[in-house]
Amino acid sequence: MKKLVYLLLLLSAAAAWAAPRDLADKRVPFADPFILLDKGVYYAYGTRSPNGIAVARSRDLKHWQMGCGKSDEQLALHKKDTYGDKMFWAPEVYKVKGKYIMYYSAEEHTCAAVADHPLGPFRQVEQRPLISDMKTIDNSLFFDKDGNPWMVFVKVGNQIWVTEMEKDCLHVKEGGIRKEIIRATEPWEVTKPGAHIAEGPFVVYSKGTYILTYSCNDFRNPDYAVGYATAKSPAGPWTKAAGNPILRRRDGCVGTGHHSLFRDRSGKWRIVYHVHNGTEPGQVQPRRMYIADLTISGPSEAPELKVTGKTIACEVVR
Repeated sequence: MKKLVYLLLLLSAAAAWAAPRDLADKRVPFADPFILLDKGVYYAYGTRSPNGIAVARSRDLKHWQMGCGKSDEQLALHKKDTYGDKMFWAPEVYKVKGKYIMYYSAEEHTCAAVADHPLGPFRQVEQRPLISDMKTIDNSLFFDKDGNPWMVFVKVGNQIWVTEMEKDCLHVKEGGIRKEIIRATEPWEVTKPGAHIAEGPFVVYSKGTYILTYSCNDFRNPDYAVGYATAKSPAGPWTKAAGNPILRRRDGCVGTGHHSLFRDRSGKWRIVYHVHNGTEPGQVQPRRMYIADLTISGPSEAPELKVTGKTIACEVVR
């Protein structure tokens, strides 16, 4: 009996320490990734867990420590602290007035949660969606030239919308602008007939112009790709760039998309995005996190974006 108990204890310990299946490949298993640089440390958030939002941290962008979240199950946000119970997608985290605000989708509704640290635990103070009268996903915060907060998001049905936010960045501005700004219409955006999908929006402001980057085609499509549009106002009109897409099938990977932009410690622009787990049909999941350089050049009225440099395949530190 003692031998049996000892064997069971050993098996239990092995199970506890075994890496999750999606970590058998050392590439970071994050879809829809976002990177925050805070006090010299990079924090990555992504779609991964059915129970909330995962986080990893790094000092060099190549090697990432997983399982460092301060909420239950080592997550940054756990479903016990939020409106939703499933479908936790596309997180982004911003430091606003000394607090960290996470925007994410839960059960196809836009939500926001707050923490005192990038690792969490993030908690949704008002456990309800930011937008209650429509299903929305892929939400992303940005600020206009006057410092006013806005949010781009995807209305379920796959069109990109924009809305004004209150100064606290936790509520949609009542009576403010809320409108559709982008939908899939170009040949590169619709490589499969009937799949009119525009999603994963992200906005930056550069030299008097707003730049909206976004992904098109179904995320399971090998031709999932990133393009951009420009405008002089967050409300538009938005003009799609002639050189789109800027990211598609890079460095032998497919399914390259749902990205975000960030500046590294040297101030250089980077793009973080996910790729399919493999290149063969059915090898979509788990999607993996990659990073490349991004340049913004050209005249202010017509900026040109290019994905450049050597690709970083982000690795999990064992």
